[in-house]
Amino acid sequence: MMARILIIDENKRFCEMLQKAAYSMEHEATTAHVLAEGLKAACSEGFDVVFLQAKMPGGKSISAALPQILRAHSSPEVIVISDGGIPEEAEEAIKMGAWDYIDRPSRDAVALPLIRALQYRAKKVPARLVDTLKKETFKGIVGQSPQINACLEVVAQAADSDASVLITGETGTGKELFAWAIHNNSARAEKNFVVVDCAALPETLVESTLFGHEKGAFTGAEKGRDGLISQADGGTLFLDEVGELPKSIQKTFLRVLEEHRFRPVGSKFEAKSDFRLVAASNRGLDDMTRDKSFRKDLLFRLRSFSIQLPPLRERSRDIEDLVEHYTHEFCKEYGIQKKEFSPEFFTVLARYHWPGNVRELVKALESAIVTAREQPMLYPKHLPNEIRANVVRTSVRKDKVPSLQTFSTSLHANAHYPRLQEVRKTAMAEAEEKYLRKLVSTTGGNVKMACRLSGLRRSRLYELLKKYDISRRF
Repeated sequence: MMARILIIDENKRFCEMLQKAAYSMEHEATTAHVLAEGLKAACSEGFDVVFLQAKMPGGKSISAALPQILRAHSSPEVIVISDGGIPEEAEEAIKMGAWDYIDRPSRDAVALPLIRALQYRAKKVPARLVDTLKKETFKGIVGQSPQINACLEVVAQAADSDASVLITGETGTGKELFAWAIHNNSARAEKNFVVVDCAALPETLVESTLFGHEKGAFTGAEKGRDGLISQADGGTLFLDEVGELPKSIQKTFLRVLEEHRFRPVGSKFEAKSDFRLVAASNRGLDDMTRDKSFRKDLLFRLRSFSIQLPPLRERSRDIEDLVEHYTHEFCKEYGIQKKEFSPEFFTVLARYHWPGNVRELVKALESAIVTAREQPMLYPKHLPNEIRANVVRTSVRKDKVPSLQTFSTSLHANAHYPRLQEVRKTAMAEAEEKYLRKLVSTTGGNVKMACRLSGLRRSRLYELLKKYDISRRF
């Protein structure tokens, strides 16, 4: 069976060598010598295997590029190519999900990893585990993007086991929602889900809070109390912001995690708790292990399963679904009639960076609905001023892309020879504008038909129309 292979590498001779090797094996191969172009291709087209140069001039390191490729809708296997292997880099690549990490190989040396990766893909079970999840258990997890579906696949895998899970991601990406989904789809769903906010634990009370204490164990302990670990017996213990767990308690907790036995403060006897651990962090725990602020052996125990939640800016196609879902919820909560949305409302949402991720979007929507009250349609005016101001400021800073005619004149005058990237960007912009004007004309301004014909989501369509100042009759 013919496979599709993408090679992202600045070394053109090496790319040609790999292409010839792929062709000789009757596979199709595409090359990209610039990282941005390679990422765009990987995320928009379906590839089976991607060869990725570990470091490209002016580009992102594999820690930024590799996750984007792995989250592509085709979920390709990634073979990282290095110029002089670096042990730490190799370890990072494998931990992040790369198929292999190899020093720049010869044609013969690259054949075996490619063959093995393709054999693995051919035998992968195509069924989506996410379909086995109970939909009512993750109502707050909204979106159909490949990134979210990939995360839910891991949720389904984790829910079917009792192994520890580490959920990472920026603040506001929904780590607790995913922890709930794992618990509610597991065999422990009928038992307690106990949340521990490690960032809010006073260091002097960590032990008694987690392990409990006997009466008189310390000043103020007028009666004995079970700790949170005991309360999680039979259920799930969720350690939120586990990176904040004091170093003094990490070794003790590692033993508890391994043996499920602990000693309450002031007690002569050990207690047991059959809990399943799910932890979450918005901090780089690998970096913390290097500076010795977090135990490496504890980190290994935490992430039998690992879920990296994408920031909202990397799954912008989910914004419309999130808006419709939470707007419905807020209208119901406040007893307000259903809201419609102006085109510009989605345009502003699509252009904002969302540093606070889904949590910030939800708060912005609640503010907009409360501000609009009985008005039937939401406009940008209803959004918080700081969001609108940020979008306007960003828009004003954008430089106008010069036309192809400007480039042509410049060439004849020998005043400035344009870079190929500039010419390509301009040509694409003019082609996009021509296409959109034809689309509006063909559909007569029918937004549903325009989205269906173009394959664009409504928010993205509005953003492009505004970008090229095309009159809308929707």
